[in-house]
Amino acid sequence: MEAVSNKANLEANIAKQKLSSNFLKKGIFIALFSGLMYGFYSAFLTLGMTKGIWGDWYGDNTAGLSALVITFLLGALGSAVNDICSAIWAIIYAAVKGKLGDFFRCLNTTPGRVMILAALIGGPISSTAYVVALKMAGSIVIPITALCPAIGAILARILFKQKLNKRMIIGIGICILSSVMIGSTGVGADAPEGMLIGLCIAFIAALGWGFEGCVAGYGTAMIDSEIGITIRQTTSGLSNLIILVPLFGIIFGDGIKFSTDLVAQAFTSGPAMFWFALSGLCAFLSYMCWYNGNSMCGAALGMACNGTFSFWGPFCCWIVLGVIAGMDGWALPPIVWFAALLMMFGILVIAMNPMELFKKKEVA
Repeated sequence: MEAVSNKANLEANIAKQKLSSNFLKKGIFIALFSGLMYGFYSAFLTLGMTKGIWGDWYGDNTAGLSALVITFLLGALGSAVNDICSAIWAIIYAAVKGKLGDFFRCLNTTPGRVMILAALIGGPISSTAYVVALKMAGSIVIPITALCPAIGAILARILFKQKLNKRMIIGIGICILSSVMIGSTGVGADAPEGMLIGLCIAFIAALGWGFEGCVAGYGTAMIDSEIGITIRQTTSGLSNLIILVPLFGIIFGDGIKFSTDLVAQAFTSGPAMFWFALSGLCAFLSYMCWYNGNSMCGAALGMACNGTFSFWGPFCCWIVLGVIAGMDGWALPPIVWFAALLMMFGILVIAMNPMELFKKKEVA
């Protein structure tokens, strides 16, 4: 009788371990998928900003826009249109899941307000800087923005006194080395015009996203991640559209009416909005899979898996924009591909000890 009981316990433990292993693998796959979706979000967003009215603004510039308006106001507008589309997808998803009421209830709670603060940092600041950098320097800026986990670790040490061990410091060093390798392509006589400035603006995006990660960590620990995503995307889109775009219209254009006219033209440009709808969907899927993957395989491993967008971003832009759309300038030198892969490893080192991935767990 005792032998039968021991056998049953052993089989139960084996089944439990197998279930946990499958759950972990599924979490890793979802987190990796988030990085891939971020790559497609970058590609579709950039493609959308070449279609319809955007082609007139960035191409022939028949509207007679100034260089500052094209660089900063249109960058903020592109970010706003994408985030609004992403917010719509998030709201639709929340409604289908029966969580729309929870979304409105969470807005006036402390975790909800924390998520709003995080979105205000990552939306008007980082998202706009990311779009501006993409337009100025191309997909080479994406690995630079992937510095956000390293920056987040440093900021967490400064702001929240979180410990930085030797492994994390080594990982941060690897990420910095990778960024230096990528940045080296932006200097010199043969570097395209605007690339160095684009790389610097990309670092601003990484800084903002690193700070957002520190702030959002508190909010997402206390509310449903799917609600947190909806709050984040909605706040980001509206703050860009209501605050930053009009502000840039006043600073760089002819006032609020000027920016309002550009907003109306952007949202009514059918050929462009099709791609913005796709980029918004990919952005929403990226955030959702990132949060879900983190909950299944742990925040550290999830962050490392999501960091693969340092590779997927340039790759998807090259495929979608360079190969399929036939646009020039999206091929990258070998050093950038190597640096992107190296940065992925650096992010993994920050998040966890890579050797733990190869350790076999003992059966309890």
